[in-house]
Amino acid sequence: MLLRRVVVAVGLAAMCGMAWGELILPKFEQNIETYRVFGQEHPGPYKHPASITQLDNGDFYIAYYGGANEYSNETAVYGSRFIPELEQHPQVAGQPVPLRPGTGVWSYPAVIADTPFEGEGNPVVWQAPDGLVWLFYNNRKGDTWSNSHIKAKISKDGAQTWSDSFMVAYEEGSMVQGPPIVLKDGDYLLPVYSEKGNDRERTSEDTKSYFLRFKPSTNEWSESTRIKSAQGNLQPEVVQLTDSDLFCFLRRGGSFLPTTDGWTLRSESHDGGKTWSEGVKTEFKNPNAAVGLIKLQNGDLLFVFNDNMNDRTPLTVAVSRDSGKTWPFRRDIAGGDNDYAYPFAIQAKDGKVHIVFTTNGRTTIMQAVFNEEAITEFKKE
Repeated sequence: MLLRRVVVAVGLAAMCGMAWGELILPKFEQNIETYRVFGQEHPGPYKHPASITQLDNGDFYIAYYGGANEYSNETAVYGSRFIPELEQHPQVAGQPVPLRPGTGVWSYPAVIADTPFEGEGNPVVWQAPDGLVWLFYNNRKGDTWSNSHIKAKISKDGAQTWSDSFMVAYEEGSMVQGPPIVLKDGDYLLPVYSEKGNDRERTSEDTKSYFLRFKPSTNEWSESTRIKSAQGNLQPEVVQLTDSDLFCFLRRGGSFLPTTDGWTLRSESHDGGKTWSEGVKTEFKNPNAAVGLIKLQNGDLLFVFNDNMNDRTPLTVAVSRDSGKTWPFRRDIAGGDNDYAYPFAIQAKDGKVHIVFTTNGRTTIMQAVFNEEAITEFKKE
């Protein structure tokens, strides 16, 4: 029953053209609120994937890329800010936009990055400790993502305005998808990957993940070793456990053909993120799709993935309380006959977890909001 209710809610939202930021269920079972943020009526119409950050002033900001389709050269990166407690209803096309009850509304998405005659993808928006807001994104110069480079912009005024774009990774095939983390020594660690192969339906075995380290005191970038695995790997998500120990989960490489051997991979570093072990299979299924991994304020780890080897459903959240050794707490937060892809997770200042993901054939951005207890105290019927 839990999964069926989610599918019905998402489908009705798409048919009725609900306003963005509107709660699609009063409560999703036990204390998980699920919102439809943007749909086909907003710039795109293709939207995939999205990222979210909380700014210093407490506002939330979402970035996504959209266009006619994944490989359109007219795709652009869009940004939207959550505006709390508006005194006056905003209007779009002369019509008032309903507010999220008691809180506020997402602003109409605006273009924040667009390279003429070239495609954009996978924006990652991130609030740094020093007040700068970073926007990383992929700039595609050819027919496949293996023709991409990583660009960035910064904002000094809380994502109100953005700098000119600048190149972060020049190597062809360089891409970004997951959020940076702040290391215990103060450096930033940005997860990236090098996608190889000219086939849109598979990545080659040479596709490897790695990390770019940024030192704020000198504005210098350095590169880690690359993570090898049999089928290749991409889109790492990383956490730091101690001064020296880190690990990441990785999307498996290869094709999208049916398989009985599709698993999320794991790699470890024991020198502060400089060198990384070979990627090995974990207990978590992976349908050749992105995952999400964050460290919570209390030290617990939260992992978001598709618990399926072939389809991007369901979307499952798991929690570990022993630094990733075991994951006894698991719960599906979306599922059924639909797609739920590219989860991007953060924990807000008030402790709530926010996950954005895409659905309805990559035309709709959803947001799930919940406390950790919604996962750890969930009792499956």
